[in-house]
Amino acid sequence: MKKLRNTITIGSLLLLTTLSSCEKLTEVNIDPNNASSTHPQALLTNVEWNAFNTWRGTSPLYTLKMILQTDGENANQIYNWQRGSFDQYNHLRNVTKMMEEASAIDEPTYLALGKFFRAYYFYNLTLTFGDIPYSEALQGESAGLYLPKYDEQKAVFVGILGELAEADELLQANPDLIAGDIIYGGNSSSWRKLINSFRLKVLMTLSRKTADTDLNIVQQFAQIAGNGMLLESDADDGQLVYLDQQDNRYPEFNSSGYGSGMYMDSTLIRRLQDHQDPRLFAIASQTRLGREAGAALDDFTAYEGGDPIVPYALVNDKAIAGRLSKVHDRYTIDPTCEPMVLMGYAEQQFILAEAVVRGWIPGDAVTYYNAGVRAAFNFYAKYAKNMGQYFSAERVDAYLQLPLVNLANATTTEQRIERIMMQKYLRSFHQGGYSAYFDHLRTGYPTMRKAANVRTAYRWMYPQKEYNQNTAQVDAAIQRQFNGNDAIQQETWWTK
Repeated sequence: MKKLRNTITIGSLLLLTTLSSCEKLTEVNIDPNNASSTHPQALLTNVEWNAFNTWRGTSPLYTLKMILQTDGENANQIYNWQRGSFDQYNHLRNVTKMMEEASAIDEPTYLALGKFFRAYYFYNLTLTFGDIPYSEALQGESAGLYLPKYDEQKAVFVGILGELAEADELLQANPDLIAGDIIYGGNSSSWRKLINSFRLKVLMTLSRKTADTDLNIVQQFAQIAGNGMLLESDADDGQLVYLDQQDNRYPEFNSSGYGSGMYMDSTLIRRLQDHQDPRLFAIASQTRLGREAGAALDDFTAYEGGDPIVPYALVNDKAIAGRLSKVHDRYTIDPTCEPMVLMGYAEQQFILAEAVVRGWIPGDAVTYYNAGVRAAFNFYAKYAKNMGQYFSAERVDAYLQLPLVNLANATTTEQRIERIMMQKYLRSFHQGGYSAYFDHLRTGYPTMRKAANVRTAYRWMYPQKEYNQNTAQVDAAIQRQFNGNDAIQQETWWTK
């Protein structure tokens, strides 16, 4: 969303009037050495890099009860965050520029990818806040709309789904090689699979809105799932692979944040232990006491986390005693560690399994679910270096038969959904941003440990800049949704 940064004074207007009577400013200020346009392929690489790095960092991990602090209270850890950020609109400006350049030279493949990235960012933004600028957003330069209205969340979702459908149709009609693409090497068919997979994700996000005849959630989902143009294996994952080069390394490489008061949360540790899940060994390090005792790497008892709801000083005492696990050091010492997955085969298969359980599509939920777990394990087999033996085919076969994992043994719809959500959660360490938290808000699973006096947070407050610069529009949105109370405990349309 373009922000109005300067106030034009009466004197400035007079000056502009005088100049325009003689010669257009645009003609006076042309720099012959500075091109006013560029090929969209020159913009695509940066657009992709920013999008796939959207959720880099540790903030979602606190919210998901995966890490905690021992030297202070983290707002995400105790569900007491306040204002969110509209920074993703800055990235949307780059998407808009790419699409403008694509239109100028009639390159529909870049328009298609632009529509996908618009859908991706607006999906993130509306889940974060609720109503957001959408139909009038990003039109400051093109239409002089510097103070865009806030669209209702339902309208935003309708727009997102429409843009994804248009993106797929454009690529189907124009299966050209896409230059500048660092995700799929320009393969438009791979992009179609990713786009359709993401459409399923958006539709499943709206699982509480199946009665809305304007949306036709179930029918749309079944049609997309039935056309066959989806991710076929983890080789199709939409992921950004990092390189051991300046500015191309894994985001947490050499991060200093892991070295001080950050430790593993007992919520995640215990779930991995209860499920006898070997991903524990790739995510966390053993406690100091465990190492000193010479425990084997796959000794589940050698790992321990801190309680996220007790005073942090008590958790610090536990750390001093050598009874807390740190985040595995591979995240900070390996410059290529693991790719960042925007949308992958594992998540898609879990979504399809849930759709079968809900009766949206025919099929075998167990088959989809098992394929998702296998893909999630294979991710660590490929990228957790020197740890492949813990994620072998034999290991995952045994894992799928465990009492807390085996989906076939779940006898009710709720039990099956709970197990699917747990597996989506367990694959989300440093992957997927807040997706698992939004699944929690949507389904109630998995549960998140909170103190008795802590209320569920459903959203973030609007940025202060919106109050300062787009006051009337943000006030109208807050009044319409929350009767004027811009609070994080307020539910938005999609969860009601």
